[in-house]
Amino acid sequence: MLSSGAAPIDPAALHALAAAFPTARVVEGYGLTEATCVVASTPLLPGAPDKPGSVGLPLFDTTVEIRPADGSPTALKPHEVGELWIHGPQIAAGYLNQPQATAGQFTEGWLRTGDLGYLDQDGFLYLSGRAKDMLIYKGYNIYPRELEDILHDHPQLAAAAVIGRPDPATGQEPVAFVVPRAGATPDPDQVMAYVAERVLPYKKIRDIRIVDALPTSAAGKILKTELRARLDTRGDGQDAAGRTEG
Repeated sequence: MLSSGAAPIDPAALHALAAAFPTARVVEGYGLTEATCVVASTPLLPGAPDKPGSVGLPLFDTTVEIRPADGSPTALKPHEVGELWIHGPQIAAGYLNQPQATAGQFTEGWLRTGDLGYLDQDGFLYLSGRAKDMLIYKGYNIYPRELEDILHDHPQLAAAAVIGRPDPATGQEPVAFVVPRAGATPDPDQVMAYVAERVLPYKKIRDIRIVDALPTSAAGKILKTELRARLDTRGDGQDAAGRTEG
């Protein structure tokens, strides 16, 4: 068994692992600190359903509901994207000595995760990203993970992260920070065209920033707050054409 957690694994990495370890079961899971680590996981039993792109089924005694982003308690239908709410014995009671933060995320035993996703007709959970990372371009919702998965499939890119750049005319436009593979010199215009061929027009990447590495936490999560700060300060040594950072 090969297990992945802490951050979403892209389809290209999943396919590479499956090819390298053909007899292993590749397992992706989902969890968070407030839920004592694990919420959902790919079923481990031989012959159990395996749906690539899904983080699996909720654990025993754990309920996952997908609710509208406005926090209303009405559960959405299968395949409708909304915010994940979780109820189960592993949910924390709140944040120690932080009543305001606790009230914002814990309600009657339910945890409001801030993560976006959907359940399919079989109860498998799919993640779309963080609610705070979602972009709104001309009134359309754009989920960075979809664009990041496409960028990870690009043969010249080793890693990618997409964030929103404020724009007075459109609201937010997608900007990608990408790390080239060793020896590769990706062309920003070609990378943007590669994505544009695979998404609806409003989801197109509007700017490419080529970097040596993406900032990450100790757990390996990409720190998008740092990437946003680079856009805010314009201090990344790169112009809007996507030239490499110095």
